[in-house]
Amino acid sequence: MISFFLKAKHWQLFLLLFGIPFLFQFVFFVNVFSSIDMEVGPNPNEFFNFFSYFPMILILFAAIFFGWFWSMAIGLQHKIPDTIKMNVKRFKFFFFVLLIYILLLSFLMSNFLNSSLTTMQESEVVSIIPYFTIIIPMHLFSMFCMFYMLYFVSKTIKTVELQRELRFSDFTGEFFLLWFYFIGIWIIQPKINKMVANDITI
Repeated sequence: MISFFLKAKHWQLFLLLFGIPFLFQFVFFVNVFSSIDMEVGPNPNEFFNFFSYFPMILILFAAIFFGWFWSMAIGLQHKIPDTIKMNVKRFKFFFFVLLIYILLLSFLMSNFLNSSLTTMQESEVVSIIPYFTIIIPMHLFSMFCMFYMLYFVSKTIKTVELQRELRFSDFTGEFFLLWFYFIGIWIIQPKINKMVANDITI
């Protein structure tokens, strides 16, 4: 897996990250509009039936996105000088916390949508509210995990490139390119390809 993501071309990753969600949205809207009865009007149940597939697309997107980040963070570690210590264990902890949170959120979304909002009673809707006291703190912590993941991966890339100890100002560019990955992928991935071009250890 690591070898695939490190050697993949930027356009291949772009298609995987954005082509699949775009195709899903296209099929989704075509199905929704084709199911509309012009005399009766749109059927809300049909809408939610189609929309219930969204969590599966989210999981697929997360698998590709997290696979790419994991490959850069872990797959490039052997290229970092022995004198420079990267806290890989901390990265792995925050990485899996974020991944598990997203998977759980997708599972909850799937259950929620499958129950069909149109058939839920008011009392059932109210019963969901206490869960937000758990979800909101977890969501804030997951944001911290995401920023740490961006920090670690961008630092790893720049450390491999410069082969020395770095300050944040040295890899700020890589940090923001990874944050806005839909643009950064066209710049970051060619660098990764060059780093592993002749590498037979991955």
